Amino acid sequence: MEIGNKFGFDIRLFLFQLINFLIVVFILKKFLYFPLKKILDERKYKIKKLLYDTEHIKITLTKANEEKKIILMNAKQVADKMIASTSISLEKIKQKSIMQTKQLSDQILSDAKRKASIEFEIASKQISKMSLDIANIVIKKILSNFFDDDEKQKLLSRVIKKINDEKKTNIPN
Repeated sequence: MEIGNKFGFDIRLFLFQLINFLIVVFILKKFLYFPLKKILDERKYKIKKLLYDTEHIKITLTKANEEKKIILMNAKQVADKMIASTSISLEKIKQKSIMQTKQLSDQILSDAKRKASIEFEIASKQISKMSLDIANIVIKKILSNFFDDDEKQKLLSRVIKKINDEKKTNIPN
């Protein structure tokens, strides 16, 4: 104690200061440290949850992109198959229509040589109309599953024009 007295150390004052310090620590701990710790823990939990949710969203988005690619690839394959089969069907229809038209025009020519020029023109017009109607009906029935109305009408117009052009080139004046 003598050393403490030499330096001005008072045990009572020290005890009061120690008690005051402990009271301040207790108050700070109770009213400041624990509420701050609770707030920090809540923020930490929210951040972890946001990180987890973000990771989950990334995974979901990646899966969705993969599914989208697969769906688009399948749709492209189906569309390619449909286009290929439509092209083949159109070529067959075109060849059959041309062949039928040639047969009809040959028949018309042989009949026209035997008849007068007036009867030839009347018969030619009737047969042309019939072939166009037949081609129209055949094409409508065959293409109804492959094209919408606008596309069918455009294709039909082109086929009719081609049939008319071929008939005009095959009919002698």
